Amino acid sequence: MKQQVLDFLQQEIDQEHIPGAVIHVSYQNNVLFQEAIGNRVVFPKKEEMKRNTIFDLASLTKVVATLPIILKLMEDGKLHLDDKVGYHLPRFETNGKSDITIKQLLTHTSGLPAHYEYFRESLKTEQILERIYNDQLIAEAGKKVIYSDLGFITLYKLIEAVTDEKFEAYIKRELFDKLDMHETVFQPTFERQRYAATEYSDALKDYKHGIVHDDNTESMGGISGHAGLFSTIQDLANYASMIENDGVFRGNRILSKRSLQIAKMNYSPFSHEYRGLGWILKSPIHSSCGDLFSTSSYGHTGYTGTSIWFDPDIQLHVILLTNRVHFGRKDPILRLRPRLHNMIRSHF
Repeated sequence: MKQQVLDFLQQEIDQEHIPGAVIHVSYQNNVLFQEAIGNRVVFPKKEEMKRNTIFDLASLTKVVATLPIILKLMEDGKLHLDDKVGYHLPRFETNGKSDITIKQLLTHTSGLPAHYEYFRESLKTEQILERIYNDQLIAEAGKKVIYSDLGFITLYKLIEAVTDEKFEAYIKRELFDKLDMHETVFQPTFERQRYAATEYSDALKDYKHGIVHDDNTESMGGISGHAGLFSTIQDLANYASMIENDGVFRGNRILSKRSLQIAKMNYSPFSHEYRGLGWILKSPIHSSCGDLFSTSSYGHTGYTGTSIWFDPDIQLHVILLTNRVHFGRKDPILRLRPRLHNMIRSHF
C-alpha cells in the first residue's frame, strides 16, 4: 500500500496539483508509514519536502486547537454547550443572536454567515469581532448548516473570556505541551527552510513562509480560532493518537472519553452535511474521506491542502499535509482527497 500511495501522490505532483506532501497512516495504533514526497517549495526554485516540514494547517485549527479546549473547559465546569454565547460575550447578543449557543457555533448551525473579507478593510481583531457582534443571521439558528469561520472567530474570543488568558498561551499550556506538540504554534518563528511555502503575496513580493495564508487571520495578527495554527506531521500524529485512544496520550488523560464521544455525534441530521462538534462526519454525499470509510468516520480539512480523517470502526487514521495553495487557489485537492482515502481504506 505504501508504494501505491506514494505513486499516486507523485502523479498528483507531476500534474502540478500539489507541490509535495507529507502523509501519515496509522492502523490499530501502529504507524504503517509516515513519508514525505515532492517539494515544500517550487517557486522560485524547488526545495525538497521533508517529514519535519512545518505546514499552515488552515481550518484544521478548528479541531486541533479550538474544539479540544472547548471540551476541556466543559469538563472543568467553566461552560456547557448550551450556554448562550452572549452569557460570555454580551456584545454578541445584538440583532437576533441572543439565543445562539456554543454548541451551534461548534456545529456550524448558528445561522451566522460563512465568511467576510474583513482584511480588505484592514480590520484588526477587535474590529472584526465587533463586526461579528453586530452582524445579523442569514438563517434560523439550528436549522441549516453554514460552515462559518465567523463562528470559530467568536469561539476564540469566548475562550479568552472564560479563561481570562490569551488564547494561544492557554492552548499551549493545557494541550500542546501535554501532547509533546512543541512545533505546533501560532505566529511561528522557525527557520525559513522549515516551512511549506503557500501562496504568493503581492505585499511581501514573495511566497508566504510561516506567515498565515488565511487573509483574515493575517489581519488578526496570525491568531484565531478558525485558522492560524502551524504544525508538523509528528505533532499531529500525537494529537491523533490522543483522539483515537479516548483522550489518553502516553498514559496521561488529556480529555475524557465521554466528551470525545459527544463531539462525534451528528448534530445536523436535517442536512446532507453531517456535523459533529467541530468535526465533519461522513455524510451521504461528497465526503473528502471518499466512499469506503465507514459511516462512523469523522475528520476535517484545511484550505491550504491539509486534512485528517479517522475511521473508528477499524482504528484507522490518515493525516495528509500539502501546500496546494503554492500553485494558487485551484481545487484539484477536492478530487485528490477522496481518491487517496479510497485507496488506503481498500486495504482493510
